[in-house]
Amino acid sequence: MTAAERRTVSSGSPYEPMIGISRGVRCGNVVAISGTAPLDKSGRTVGPGDAAAQARRCLEIIASALEGLGGSLADVTRTRILLTRIEDWERVSRVHGEFFGSIRPANTIVQVGRFIDPGWLVEVEADAVVGS
Repeated sequence: MTAAERRTVSSGSPYEPMIGISRGVRCGNVVAISGTAPLDKSGRTVGPGDAAAQARRCLEIIASALEGLGGSLADVTRTRILLTRIEDWERVSRVHGEFFGSIRPANTIVQVGRFIDPGWLVEVEADAVVGS
């Protein structure tokens, strides 16, 4: 694979350069979006204490990353929702349904111990196949 076939995109998160990751990577027509936290443009947590608001922000960031790599939410084949409080699954799932109701990617929802920032209640990952 040549460098021209591998593209990356950043969301501007301060964690990306520190950890050495990209928000999204496209190799050919396959796109992987990293675990996406609910951060605003300044790197602050969106929706403290509100898992649904945080999920919405995560999915907005994912949509933007996909667009930056030539794709869209319609190309998503799989999502993973990571929660610190499994009791938030229904509220977060409703937000997921707002974004993916007609697309219906494969999905997994799991509870995790915690994230880098204890204020984050949710992170979302996505995989996509763009074009033919």
